[in-house]
Amino acid sequence: MIQTFELSYPSSDGIHTIHAREWIPEGRPRGVVQIVHGVAEHIGRYDPVARFLAAHGYVVSGGDHLGHGLTAGGKFGYFGPKNGWNLVVRDVRCLRELEGEKHPSLPYVILGHSMGSFLTRTYLIRWPGTVDAAVLSGTGQELALAVASGKALANTLCRLKGPDHVSRLVNDLSLGAYNRAFRPNRTPSDWLSRDEAMVDAALADPLCGFMPTVGMFRDMMGGLQFIADKGNLARMNKDTPVYFLSGDQDPVGAMGAGVRTVEAMFRGAGCRDVTVKLYPGGRHEMFNEINRQEVFAGLLAWIEDKLT
Repeated sequence: MIQTFELSYPSSDGIHTIHAREWIPEGRPRGVVQIVHGVAEHIGRYDPVARFLAAHGYVVSGGDHLGHGLTAGGKFGYFGPKNGWNLVVRDVRCLRELEGEKHPSLPYVILGHSMGSFLTRTYLIRWPGTVDAAVLSGTGQELALAVASGKALANTLCRLKGPDHVSRLVNDLSLGAYNRAFRPNRTPSDWLSRDEAMVDAALADPLCGFMPTVGMFRDMMGGLQFIADKGNLARMNKDTPVYFLSGDQDPVGAMGAGVRTVEAMFRGAGCRDVTVKLYPGGRHEMFNEINRQEVFAGLLAWIEDKLT
């Protein structure tokens, strides 16, 4: 029987307490998978894939980021007044250390989705060689000019309105633009999945779907600049296996082209073990897609191939 536990630890901001969750398999575990969730969601949404992995012998853990889920304390979409990206990735690192202390002999996988994939890419640069494999789900890379322009706009609004200001304009220019490819739209979130029940569940979740603050947009754009820098990419451990997992209709990954761009960035940095899987017709959340059991099985097969 799979057991689930709630845990908490101090955030690197010195103010908040990070809410986290663990899924513990029956019997002796085979490895640890740490999930890093995306924007405007929470770790509880990963319960199906976490239970699947735990059923196959893996400890699974993940925390709600600052401004998200049960960590937010009601103030959603806000990392902090400054250095928000570094604070969040340090919280990811803290959970890695905590799980490493509990399971020091087990192989360790980090799995980041969407914004969580950007945080995971940051992690791979800042703490190279501290995980045995990495999975990047729903990743991509906007053009440098677009990122710089978005950061400049967010910075301006931070100065004028404060970093905790919420701007519909900024949201419409970024996250709000992803749904356009799926017109006529049934909901504002059709871009997430072809499974209408999963889309409706996300829309009904009170911990999902909020608009990030301009401070958080500023921090994310800074994060995207950090993970695109060739000098930073060169710091990654070249032997860490990396699995890119996306739908070929995911607007975050530019319908597959953005995923291939990031693949080329990793290969250009000297990474020796890179795998890409683009699921035909799949949208942004492959773990919530109509073929999610196929996606789960593919993920497990890749992990077992790399860890055994």
